[in-house]
Formats: sequence, C-alpha cells, structure tokens
Amino acid sequence: MFEVLVFVYENYWRGDACPELEQLGRKLSAHGFEADEINDALVWLDGLNVAAQNTQLPPDLSQRPALHQPQASTSMRIYSVAEQDHLGAQCLGFVSFLESSGVLPAPMREIVMDRAMAAPGAPVSLDDLKIIVLMVYWSFGEEPDALVLDELCDDAEFRLPH
Repeated sequence: MFEVLVFVYENYWRGDACPELEQLGRKLSAHGFEADEINDALVWLDGLNVAAQNTQLPPDLSQRPALHQPQASTSMRIYSVAEQDHLGAQCLGFVSFLESSGVLPAPMREIVMDRAMAAPGAPVSLDDLKIIVLMVYWSFGEEPDALVLDELCDDAEFRLPH
C-alpha cells in the first residue's frame, strides 16, 4: 500500500490535483500496481480525504503562526494502549518531535494518528509513518518546510553521526 501512496504523492503535487478515486484506481492499475495494494490505498486515501475535509484549518499554513506554536504547556495528548501498540515508541517519539518542533499542529497530528491506526502492520514502521505525515500535508495542499521535508525523506540508516 505504501508504494502506491508514494506514487500518488510523487505524481499529484496536491490532494486536490489527484483524480477521483475510481479514475486513480484505473491509473494505478495501468502503472502495474497489484489490485489488493490499489484497493487498500484507495480505502486509506478515502479516509484521509474525509478527515481532511472535516478539519478546519485557516487557509495558509505558512501564514498561521498560532498553528505552528506548540500546544500550551498545560495540554497533553495521551495515547491509548491501542495507539501505543500499533505505532510503537519510535513512531510516537517522531510524532512528538514534529509536534514539539511546531511543524505538526494538533489537528494535523490527529489526522496522522487516525491514518496511522488505519495502516497495516503493527507496529507501523517509522518509514511508513513518514509517508503518512507527507500524505497528511499533501491532503491539505501544503508542503512541509525544507528541513521537515528533509527529515521525512532522509534515510537515517545512511547518516553518519558527528
């Protein structure tokens, strides 16, 4: 499924530029993706579309300083046991890192959590979570800033510690 999502992300620069799911399914099939992968991805994308449409964010992420501020020190997101089991410590730590960096506002975090819970695999791999985060940005027609995009697309396996 994640190969299909990467293909969609790379070929349709924004969620609203993506064709309807039925037409997208035909295009994905023409590109050689397996029917099961296409179906899983389309169901997942439909859930993403519903979540994004039901989330009210001001029109431009780059012009919303309040949205980029971390949550108040008095607020806290508690992850359920099911979320902890499905995402694992590494993914939850990454979500916390993005949130504390001010690049993943709470409404988008909740969509990331919803879509991560809908993803196959337990625990979800960090690479798959990064694809989910990219797809959430994509669904809003936004691109993360360069440093976040680098973190989401960089393969940490080949990094050299300083």
